[in-house]
Amino acid sequence: MAHDHDDVDLIEEGTTPAAEAAPAKKGPQQTWRTYAPAITSLVLLLGGIALDYFKLSGPTGTPERIRWFSDPWRFIWYVVAYLPVGWPVLSRSWSSIRKGDVFTEFFLMGVATLGAFGIGEYPEGVAVMLFYTIGELFQDAAVLKARRSIKALLDVRPDEVTVLKNGQAQIVKAATVGVGDVVQVKPGEKVGLDGLMRSERGTFDTAALTGESVPRTIEKGESVLAGMINQQSLVEMDVTTPYQDSKLSRILKLVEQATGRKAQTQEFIARFAKIYTPAICGLALLITVVPYFFVADYQFRDWLYRGLVFLVIGCPCALVISIPLGYFGGIGAGSKQGVLFKGSVYLDLMTQLKTVVMDKTGTLTKGVFKVQDVQPVGIDATQLTRLTAALESKSTHPVATAILEHSQWLRRTGGFADKGHETMSVEGVEEIAGHGLKGRVEGKDMLAGNAKLLQKFNVPFDQALTQIPYAIVMTAIDGQFAGYFTIADEIKPDAAEAVKRLKADGIRTVMLSGDKSAVVEIVAKQVGVDEWHGDLLPEDKVAQVERLKAELAGNPKAKLAFVGDGVNDAPVVALADVGMAMGGLGSDATIETADVIIQNDEPAKIAMAVEIGRATRRIVWQNITMSMVVKAIVLLLGAGGLATMWEAVFADVGVAMVAILNAVRVQNLKFK
Repeated sequence: MAHDHDDVDLIEEGTTPAAEAAPAKKGPQQTWRTYAPAITSLVLLLGGIALDYFKLSGPTGTPERIRWFSDPWRFIWYVVAYLPVGWPVLSRSWSSIRKGDVFTEFFLMGVATLGAFGIGEYPEGVAVMLFYTIGELFQDAAVLKARRSIKALLDVRPDEVTVLKNGQAQIVKAATVGVGDVVQVKPGEKVGLDGLMRSERGTFDTAALTGESVPRTIEKGESVLAGMINQQSLVEMDVTTPYQDSKLSRILKLVEQATGRKAQTQEFIARFAKIYTPAICGLALLITVVPYFFVADYQFRDWLYRGLVFLVIGCPCALVISIPLGYFGGIGAGSKQGVLFKGSVYLDLMTQLKTVVMDKTGTLTKGVFKVQDVQPVGIDATQLTRLTAALESKSTHPVATAILEHSQWLRRTGGFADKGHETMSVEGVEEIAGHGLKGRVEGKDMLAGNAKLLQKFNVPFDQALTQIPYAIVMTAIDGQFAGYFTIADEIKPDAAEAVKRLKADGIRTVMLSGDKSAVVEIVAKQVGVDEWHGDLLPEDKVAQVERLKAELAGNPKAKLAFVGDGVNDAPVVALADVGMAMGGLGSDATIETADVIIQNDEPAKIAMAVEIGRATRRIVWQNITMSMVVKAIVLLLGAGGLATMWEAVFADVGVAMVAILNAVRVQNLKFK
């Protein structure tokens, strides 16, 4: 097809964050004018062929061709048919030659078709360029489809939003809204900007951003992102980020840049084409000239025709366009599933993974403390929860937050028959560093903290509790042990399934964590990883990853991925062959540091990323194999004089179109 080797720029220009303050421009479109040159050329070609073969009855009754349709008029007719499709290709060829790049597919097509005119094969010269152009139109349609599908998946921001000013709702351009403004989002509307929830809560469809099918409930003070869809009641939010700097804008920029990071296969094909194309030209010249010295009845015209056929068949356009398009299809397929690849090189690397190292907190677990169990002693469990939550309400520690949330959950589900912790009297609260809290709740002296706190105040308790691997909060009321709360990080529902799928793909799974080894071991056994290590500092994680990479050193094709949050684990993310980040829409640093971003928090998407990489590579190699085999067969036939230029053009354009359709297919594959 008529494209330079490096011009497969599949994202529209002008989508940089700086440009996104203005309404998004529409990309290139195919209209009737796009097809007009090919249609004009086709009509004239068919008319010329009809005039060539239409015969009238002569004076003697013998059929003869139309007299006027002979040179120079016949030549002029076919030149006019050639120019609408041939002139653009010749112009591109001349432009490439002026830049020092002679041996392009434009050059091959130009020489072959002008050579056909030189030996009087006008219809074949026109046909070669016409079908070449038709193939180009198919390719452009495929590229535009890829562009539109990516844009439809990601650019889901409305241009206008409703802003509250002086108590009045006003509809304004999203790009004009400032940080701190209050935006109103009606049920069914898309969120136009990033912000914090101002209303008590809201339910949002996040499928366009993360691929999640289950709506997400967002509470007051939590982040709301551009592209989410409000599902229920009217909500208000405080804008935190300008339109052009939203998380979604950064994701769009990321996808725009993705085509610049080429896979090894793409780089190989680009290098191959720079050797292959001049080689084809050289072989075509040899086919034309060398037989003069060996063939007794050498006819220059016949051997020149064979050389020209060889040039047409040898055009590498099927490889040059279908392979980058295949990789871009893989990037599009990933975006559709909430997996963002920062370049086609990472699609290739996913197919070579032999070890996947995962952080525990935030990757295989939710990263949020939650009360797992309440064990009261001499008191009702709900009463213990109310009293402890009232005391913990004076702390901002994550453990305190877990107890407060547990108390609120009990109240919502009817666990409290009377008032909740929010209305209890709390006084004299003192935070004892590294121990816990001391204070009076409803007139009772209370302690809530670790074993050291109870020992400090001489409160007796069962020493076996200190052996529990999870975090526990012990409580004492009026100097008596009153029970404890077991608090732990929750394992994600699909964590075990994700590990199982990775192992089924022959990938070794390792979990690293800074958490206590006893806790890490429990999580490791529940999710089924092959190896685990706890009590690790950041430098310890680096050492572990270096050790695992050293074990793979004997196989240059074996790669290692690290999956973490992209912030705390930055050193190991950088060290890994593929750095993967969970929950990319929630962290600016994640977007900057990771190579592959899982937009939601589902570990199963790690295995899906591997499957998308393998499917993409499979389709790319199908195209390479098909193109090379068909071309090799037809090249031999052409060199032997058994293939005409008609067959050559159908072989070239036909293979290219099949390869393009196959490349586009990856976007429509189903991944679990």
